[in-house]
Amino acid sequence: MTDPISDLLIRIKNAYYAHHSKVSLPYSRVKSAIAEVLMRYGYVGKIDVKENKNRKILVIDLLYQGKIGKITNVEIVSKPGRRVYLPYTKIPKVLGGLGISVLSTSHGVMSGQDARKKKIGGELICKVW
Repeated sequence: MTDPISDLLIRIKNAYYAHHSKVSLPYSRVKSAIAEVLMRYGYVGKIDVKENKNRKILVIDLLYQGKIGKITNVEIVSKPGRRVYLPYTKIPKVLGGLGISVLSTSHGVMSGQDARKKKIGGELICKVW
């Protein structure tokens, strides 16, 4: 696997499409931070870290509104071959504010809205709506 962040986002998206209640994946601090941003904005439920033998597993609960998942689509912006860095003035609003953009900044992983408030730019990881 060359891009674990894309793997996280696509696993969550596919689990929503398959109407699963949870998704499990290998743990990393960046994946956990991205999942916490998604949880803060109501796109995923509770996040657990479980120990399985000698490795950690990130377990994310998925939320639904009726039969429709909270995440309808994900656009991955930064990839291993092309990183996208933006100043805080150019951070995009997703669907006019209905979605969020996720950035990796010098102050940690945060939403585009928080980065604009703090006037911090960074690497645009993805857009979620």
